[in-house]
Amino acid sequence: MNDSINQQMILEEARAFADKEIRPRALEFDQKGALARDLIAKMAEKKYLVASLPERYGGLGLDPVYYGLFTEEIGKACCSTRSLITVQSSLVGETLLKWGSDEHRAELLPLMASGKRIGAFALTEPEVGTNAQGVQTTYSETSHGYVLSGRKKWASFGGIADFFIVIAKSKKQISAFIVEHDTKGVTTIPMQGLLAGRASHIAEIVLDDVVVPVSNVIGKPGSGYPYILGTALDHGRYSIAWGGVAVAQACIDAMVVYARERRQFDTKICEFQLIQGIIGDAVTKTHAARALCIRAGHLRQERNREAVVETTIAKYFASKVAMEVATDAVQVYGGNGCIDSYPVERLFREAKLLEIIEGTSQIQQQMIAGYGLRKYFRP
Repeated sequence: MNDSINQQMILEEARAFADKEIRPRALEFDQKGALARDLIAKMAEKKYLVASLPERYGGLGLDPVYYGLFTEEIGKACCSTRSLITVQSSLVGETLLKWGSDEHRAELLPLMASGKRIGAFALTEPEVGTNAQGVQTTYSETSHGYVLSGRKKWASFGGIADFFIVIAKSKKQISAFIVEHDTKGVTTIPMQGLLAGRASHIAEIVLDDVVVPVSNVIGKPGSGYPYILGTALDHGRYSIAWGGVAVAQACIDAMVVYARERRQFDTKICEFQLIQGIIGDAVTKTHAARALCIRAGHLRQERNREAVVETTIAKYFASKVAMEVATDAVQVYGGNGCIDSYPVERLFREAKLLEIIEGTSQIQQQMIAGYGLRKYFRP
């Protein structure tokens, strides 16, 4: 793991990279519905794709707090670009790092770091969202390995992924498999008309009697829930929490510039008390969300048993703050906030998605409530 000085240098370099290479193209990516391959290649050169993974696998070895701050810098520039890092580093990379075999780690992680292999996580289905235990994609064991059949949906970067981590069920057993995109029986269908994540290559994945070898099982058969899914979703939520901070901060940055330049009644609108109230609340909420994320990051670094629930709290709060601040940013911009010539229109759409992915806000509330009812009960 890098020391704090080196990690701070990486963070500053990432900020400059985002300003130069990502932010100027964010609208282009959103309108075209795709991330540019040349950007992905540049990010790979910087080892950004798997920034949280150890250096021996091609990552940057960022500790949880610096990985979060890094995620914020990328996310402020472009949510879909941040989403690529969330998938590569947090969902797929961290899952393989903890549960993959030595062969999985040695073969796949360096290729993911170099950008030669893009991964995707295939859990959600047309009829199954939050209820991970209810997956309908099935697997059966044969003399050739395993046969998978089913349909996945909402897989970020599924449209360009070289392989997927697929969650499937056999009776009451849930397992996780590495499925190569070019395997016979695998079809991907890009999803169109999306509210947000338009450049995240979100796709449906159809599995029609897909045969995978025994060596492609992650962990042990039957360990998909809660172990492998728990790892993936926990790391995913941590990244999404920082994604919420990123959206909120990007909205503040945009509001401040606009309010200092926009005039109404011969007065800059930043001089109106109501506008100042909106910006003041936005700054306070965003600072609070960042503080929760930093706390979760420190606990994760310490491997504290409270880290998972604190990550859930951070994700819940930061995603709500992102939506609230984005809504206020559109209000500050007025009519201009409703057109994609200005960034807050896109940020408003992206903020809503954060309240849904990696567990809806309502599910996070229930999880936090359960924790509170146990922890703070004094008979």
